[in-house]
Amino acid sequence: MRNILILLYAVTVAAHLPLALVFRRGSAMLGVPLPAAALVACALLLALPFHWRLQLALRDRPISAARRLLVEEPYFVHWTATLLALPLAVLAALGYALAWRPTLGRLLSWPTAEALYGACYLAGLALAIWGVCVRRRRVRVVTVEVPVAGFGAAFDGYRIAQLSDLHVGSLCPPDWAQRWVRQVNELQVDAVALTGDYGSSGTRFHQAIAAALGELQAADGVFAVMGNHDYYGDGEPLMTLVQDSGIRLLRNEHVTLERDGDRCCLAGIDDRYTRRTDIEAALCGRALDQPLLVLAHDPQSFVELAERGAALVLCGHTHWGQLAVPWLARRFNYARLWQSYCAGSYRRGDSQLYVSPGLGTTGPPVRIGTWPEITVIRLRASTPPAEPAR
Repeated sequence: MRNILILLYAVTVAAHLPLALVFRRGSAMLGVPLPAAALVACALLLALPFHWRLQLALRDRPISAARRLLVEEPYFVHWTATLLALPLAVLAALGYALAWRPTLGRLLSWPTAEALYGACYLAGLALAIWGVCVRRRRVRVVTVEVPVAGFGAAFDGYRIAQLSDLHVGSLCPPDWAQRWVRQVNELQVDAVALTGDYGSSGTRFHQAIAAALGELQAADGVFAVMGNHDYYGDGEPLMTLVQDSGIRLLRNEHVTLERDGDRCCLAGIDDRYTRRTDIEAALCGRALDQPLLVLAHDPQSFVELAERGAALVLCGHTHWGQLAVPWLARRFNYARLWQSYCAGSYRRGDSQLYVSPGLGTTGPPVRIGTWPEITVIRLRASTPPAEPAR
């Protein structure tokens, strides 16, 4: 996680270089020219507030609603705007460097580059306000129909509500989780699947997380696996609290779901990122004649699970990148840079995977092109094709 935060800080410094250039030009106009080295110093200074916010990411703690609404969210609106402005800012810097060329320099003179960056920053600001203050608060309830071979008729229409990546903390407060839980309870589903990352880091929100999740209601119960962020700090207290609240935590183990004589196996595997996954232990002793459903936080386990006969795997972890091309989020999102299975539905042979975009955010509290989601998986009994006559 520290490597990711270092990368974010480096990107933040780079994104503030154009603003530093503007300040340098302004100081020159006032008769106080600054050396080139001052650019980097200025960018570092502008990025310093982001460094303070990294401390929340490393060791999250409660903050007041006033600070979240009046300080943290406005800062991340600005941060996101500078990040979105960066591509055009590069063009602006290129114009400044090429200003000595008669034609191209006239087109991309430094004043023109300033105007270009300003326009880009304002456009980024509008998107950032939407992503930080609006989009991440608007939860979608999405129903996904999944035909699964081997399920008995009693499981046809069986509904599982999947919640993932709540990241309850200073920037995704506990009252948001309580609202999500109420939405799920109104759906009156057959089972609830929690696929990890209930907090962001530390232990300060464990009680609030367990209290909220403990209110979940489903006919056949609530089942959960742990995510990587649940171990950033001490995960054991959270696991104890979650289990004490009535949730069945699956740590490399499985249970049997039964309905009107039909059965299926529900397995849960522990977090892959922190090297706690043990698929062999999770599936040991399962009834091979029962269809297999698996809960896992990280979708990278899908290939091995498919090879072991999983009919359906439910995962989270990726957030669909949090930044994606609107209306094309499944194909073009930030998570695609580092995950093969990053968004939505996938199939490998007879196995299916659904990767949830999650509910909360980690790092910058922004969603553009993606959305927070409560997923309702509706199982459909599917009869495998008959063997051809010989």
